[in-house]
Amino acid sequence: MSNATPTCIANLDGAGLTIGIVSSRFNAEICQALQAAAVAELQRLHVKNIRAFSVPGALEIPLTLQTLAQSGKFDALIALGAVIRGETYHFEVVSNDACRGVMEAQLVTGVPIANGILTVENDAQARARQQQKGADCAAAAVEMARLLQNFRNER
Repeated sequence: MSNATPTCIANLDGAGLTIGIVSSRFNAEICQALQAAAVAELQRLHVKNIRAFSVPGALEIPLTLQTLAQSGKFDALIALGAVIRGETYHFEVVSNDACRGVMEAQLVTGVPIANGILTVENDAQARARQQQKGADCAAAAVEMARLLQNFRNER
């Protein structure tokens, strides 16, 4: 076992990567802002091959991600959505199952997926997080794509 300390990749470069974004249309204004922030960050990181896909809601995100990952056309994917607590138990079901599905899709396919599905109490919390979360997911997708490429190249 190595004693190396983990390092943050400060100079991420997404040149040559293909990144897919799957965004929910439910809570559209927030999801559009998440996507705009993710795309802006991907472009800043030199990703030119960005494909965006729209689905009705958060529960449709995992199947779409899994299908895209299985296509072999993407180095990484990004899941974007906003699940806002309401007055019923539905919030817990959608939040838990959507996030579980995102995790399962990446573990089954081996394609990294940055999870940007916001699970918040209200619109104000979602708006406060939408810019940073979109950008963070873009950076995570590029970093994980490069990390896995490095692992595969070492074999």
